[in-house]
Amino acid sequence: MINFEKQDYKNHWENVYETKKPDEVSWTQKIPQTSLDLIEEVAKDKTAKIIDIGGGDSNLADFLLEKGFENISVLDISAKALKKAKTRLGAQSENVDWIATDITAFKPNTTYDIWHDRAAFHFLTEEKEIQKYVEIVRDAVSDTMIIGTFSLNGPQKCSGLPIVQYDEDRLKEIFSQDFELVKSFTEDHITPFDTVQNFIFCQFQKK
Repeated sequence: MINFEKQDYKNHWENVYETKKPDEVSWTQKIPQTSLDLIEEVAKDKTAKIIDIGGGDSNLADFLLEKGFENISVLDISAKALKKAKTRLGAQSENVDWIATDITAFKPNTTYDIWHDRAAFHFLTEEKEIQKYVEIVRDAVSDTMIIGTFSLNGPQKCSGLPIVQYDEDRLKEIFSQDFELVKSFTEDHITPFDTVQNFIFCQFQKK
């Protein structure tokens, strides 16, 4: 039954990316400035190994490449989302490691200096999924984890799916065994259809 549910979940996202353009989904950002600023702040140099979780066809990889970063990975459950990003980047897409998998099934074969997740974590609604995520980052992150999720003032659903809202205390509690909170802040995201979604961003340092 679990596998069937996971397949349904994957099918949902494949359908979203197959049928909708970037300006038709709420999470689109023309310039992911907050994420770029946080990554640039902690990256020791351009060879830093960066992974973007739930990156889909986000523009983040484009801007990181433009800034000269050399070791970028993008993970998403939707192969179609990654294909869209590859097509947009053209030849530059060869400089990115594309990983099509559900985050809870991810088996990293390397460690990452910077783990970035804007809006994937809050889709994990079951405690066992959250714990699996915690286990994965424990082994996969060597330095910094950046998490952006819907805040307590944010939406309760996204793309028709339930999400979990967070505040600083809850995120700190979840990751406290392996990570130290460096800073957190909330931010309004203006969607392509001019609605407002409140996010909380937390930057963690590996203990």
